[in-house]
Formats: sequence, structure tokens, C-alpha cells
Amino acid sequence: MITKDDRNEAQKCTHNLAVVARDKFMSGWGGAAGGASRVAWACETESQMNAIYARISNRKEMVYVNVVDLRTYRAPKGTAHFHIYVGGA
Repeated sequence: MITKDDRNEAQKCTHNLAVVARDKFMSGWGGAAGGASRVAWACETESQMNAIYARISNRKEMVYVNVVDLRTYRAPKGTAHFHIYVGGA
């Protein structure tokens, strides 16, 4: 699995809650060839997380939208590419 984490070292301590989803559009090709593409938006606050969750859960290409703790989260089997973005409201 390829993992790309856009958080800097300080954000890895402060941005642990995340909204995670499987991206139907990006799955199966490119960096996710042969598997699923998963994305996460790391958040510092619960209000950020709520705003991002509302926005992402309304996108048709995003499925299995969940809130996770990145300190313990492990992408499901079959994930080929996992990208963590720094979320913003």
C-alpha cells in the first residue's frame, strides 16, 4: 500500500481525528491500481471534522465515509493507495 501523509510533524500530534472515505473514482487505476483508493482529511478540532464530514458524505464518489482516530486506524485489506490531507473547514 502506498501512503502519502501531507501533515507536518507538529500536525501529526494535533490532527489525529480524520474523516476517511473510499474514493470510487480514483480506485483501481494509477497509484491505486489493483485496489481501493482511500482518502482522509485530518482535523484538529471536532467542528472542523463535522464540517468536513458533511461535505465529504455528500460527494457521490466518496463511499464508506467514517470518522477515525489516525493513531490507531489501519486501512482495510485491499487498499492500494491511502492519502491523508490536512483538513480545513
